[in-house]
Amino acid sequence: MEVGGRKVLVGKNLMVFYENALALNDLNLEVKAGEIVGVFGSNSAGKSTLMNMISGLLIHLRWKEKRKGGERITVLGELKFEGEDILDTPPNYRVTRGIVLCRERHPIFRESNVLENLKIGGYLHKRSEVEEKIELVFDLLPALKKLKGTRAGMLSGGEQQMLAIGMTLVASPRLLLMDEPLLGLSPVMQEEVVRVLKKILQGGITILLTEQYAKPIMPIIDRGYIVENGTLVFAGTRDELNENPEVKSAYLGM
Repeated sequence: MEVGGRKVLVGKNLMVFYENALALNDLNLEVKAGEIVGVFGSNSAGKSTLMNMISGLLIHLRWKEKRKGGERITVLGELKFEGEDILDTPPNYRVTRGIVLCRERHPIFRESNVLENLKIGGYLHKRSEVEEKIELVFDLLPALKKLKGTRAGMLSGGEQQMLAIGMTLVASPRLLLMDEPLLGLSPVMQEEVVRVLKKILQGGITILLTEQYAKPIMPIIDRGYIVENGTLVFAGTRDELNENPEVKSAYLGM
């Protein structure tokens, strides 16, 4: 797939308020087919809010608040996926369209084994499709195949992260959202996740990810955005990020 082609995701003037607190402030971004794009920022920069907005989780939370008689969450702006306005669509619809989120501390079913968790990841798809996707996941993550009968709660942190990635892949993403996939992992496991992301990209899946510390992920991204206090402060190609002294100091440890 050619990088830099059609726009898969376009966000314009995105704003999120939690009551009177501004979590995203007039943020613009785009992701093109075949790209891996990074969003970098410190804790509370708005990274998870952005991912929850794109995946539809904020819409779900807003509906829950309305049912309780309140309206704490306000979502504004323009959000389009493959040309379709999805700003107010529910998360399950977005999953069927191919937008799948792998969250920080992604929920796994600890009492179920690895294979059962993978099947749960494909609950919106036909059984034959799920079985085919699981085989592809085992090809991509051979360690999971060896652990397929192991209860998920017995896995190490790195193995649980691999399982979480596997569950999202079974859901057949076209745009894979990954919220801090390297958080809390050892350097060895971080390298393994980066290897897996490169393989996923080669399979034709477009990726948008967030991280606090950019250095491990920087070699594989095409473009990046720097967000502070919900506001976009810098955007550029991988080379432009690498050459920016402030980015190098704050996010690359250089």
